[in-house]
Amino acid sequence: MDVVQLLEVGMLITFGASWPFNIIKSWRSRTAKGKSIYFELIILAGYGMGVAAKIIQYNQSGKLPYAIWFYLLDIALVTTDLILTIRNHHLDQLLERKEAA
Repeated sequence: MDVVQLLEVGMLITFGASWPFNIIKSWRSRTAKGKSIYFELIILAGYGMGVAAKIIQYNQSGKLPYAIWFYLLDIALVTTDLILTIRNHHLDQLLERKEAA
C-alpha cells in the first residue's frame, strides 16, 4: 500500500470512527430532532462516489484497492444511522400526534 492509499484509508477510518457514536446516540435518544436525513444521504452519495472510483481503478489496474473495504464499512455505518433516523422521525411523529390528542 502506498502513501496515498494509506492516507485515504486513514481519512476513512477517522470519518468512520464517528459513526458508531452517532448510531448509539440515535438508538438511545429515540428522536430525530437535530438530525438531517438529507445530510446522511449526501454522505452516502459521497462514499458511493468513492466506491465507484475504486471500481474504476480496479478496472484500469486489475488490483482492488484496500480502501474500498473502508468505504463499504462507512456506508454500512451511515446506512445504519440513516435507518435509525427514519425510525426516530416516525417516533417523533407518533409522539406529536399523541400529545395533540
